[in-house]
Amino acid sequence: MLLIPCPYCGARAENEFGYGGEAHKVRPETPENLSDGQWADYVFMQKNTKGTYHERWVHSQGCRRWFNVIRDTLTNEIQAVYEMGETPPEVDTKTYL
Repeated sequence: MLLIPCPYCGARAENEFGYGGEAHKVRPETPENLSDGQWADYVFMQKNTKGTYHERWVHSQGCRRWFNVIRDTLTNEIQAVYEMGETPPEVDTKTYL
């Protein structure tokens, strides 16, 4: 089980959290002008990186606050946790072939 360090409540078990997808994904400025295909790409297409990945999580069974996590998707190692709106901290970026 993954132990996620909530920046507000401390480390908790993974089952207390909800996954929110890719972090820092910019919402289209005029979504009403997008085609159905463009909107589907925005909603459903994510980077799916094998290695260091920036994610959003919500502490759904705790403080109910959103925050960002930098996690290695291959090893599940959490490299950093930071609040929404903060600049991501520098970490060693890992990528795998």
